[in-house]
Amino acid sequence: VQLQASGGGLVQAGGSLRLSCAASARTFTFSRNDIGWFRQAPGKEREFVAAISRRDVTTNYADSVKGRFTISRDNTKSTVYLQMNSLKPEDTAVYYCAAGANVQWVGVRRPNSYDFWGQGTLVTVSS
Repeated sequence: VQLQASGGGLVQAGGSLRLSCAASARTFTFSRNDIGWFRQAPGKEREFVAAISRRDVTTNYADSVKGRFTISRDNTKSTVYLQMNSLKPEDTAVYYCAAGANVQWVGVRRPNSYDFWGQGTLVTVSS
């Protein structure tokens, strides 16, 4: 299974970016997977950002991004999006998407709940 994250770049504080995470694999049923976004800044541990359930019913956000970021999915395109608004310098990180078919929603913020990971896309927010 390949998860391709894209959409990162350099943006000024207060700006917006939309990240995409596209899945490709014949044996991978995208709609049966919960999808999470995580990020890792230099010298820091990977941290949870947002997640969306397989049926696009439930979402979960880290407190640090709540109200600024929106996660959504289009199962017909096997793609999940992360709309990031009002970006701050502290949002600078490599952003990763992850997929899991057996995620227990209570553990949706834990990286080890997911089975597959994308390669990451760099987001840099300048002050």
